[in-house]
Amino acid sequence: MGNCCHDDSCSAPARPDDGRFARILWIALAVNAAMFLVEAGAGLAAGSLSLQADSLDFLADAANYAVSLMVVASALAVRAKAAILKGATMGLLGLWILGATLWHVLHGGVPNAFTMGWVGFLALLANLGVAMLLWAYRRGDSNMRSVWLCSRNDAIGNVVVLVAAAGVFGTGTAWPDLVVAASMACLSLQAALSVIRGALSELRAEEALAA
Repeated sequence: MGNCCHDDSCSAPARPDDGRFARILWIALAVNAAMFLVEAGAGLAAGSLSLQADSLDFLADAANYAVSLMVVASALAVRAKAAILKGATMGLLGLWILGATLWHVLHGGVPNAFTMGWVGFLALLANLGVAMLLWAYRRGDSNMRSVWLCSRNDAIGNVVVLVAAAGVFGTGTAWPDLVVAASMACLSLQAALSVIRGALSELRAEEALAA
């Protein structure tokens, strides 16, 4: 996302030194922690892998926001290293979802489409609110971009969960749920690579300046 910026105003990473970014992170942390509990319980009750995957995404994002809060006023190199950690977490989450999808192909049942629908819609509202708050920071440094990517991915994931719920309701099979879960895994892996590449680029730039 940030690599698409070619304007001069985007040439230097933004610094959230006014405290607004930290306040937004606290809000995002609270929202993601609450939605993890809601989706985890609903996903297990409904037997939906896409809801369970999305709940783990909420948990990972809550941890990511906590890390961002710890380094929000730190030097660029520290924030870049934090972004690498968060990117690695996103990648591991994607790999876990892929593995769980394969297991459910072999052993899973048909999830409850109604529960998938209303929980997915509630999660979408929560993530859209957080994403709107973070919109201004989508072109900052790698740490800030990683926060934005988390929220963007969550909102996209919620939309496809709703599509999966409609598919499960219409077909009476688990395949829409499994396809969406695998798609969410691929999105998580793509975002992880983007964050890590950006962070490594920032670290190399810092090392070049220090040399």
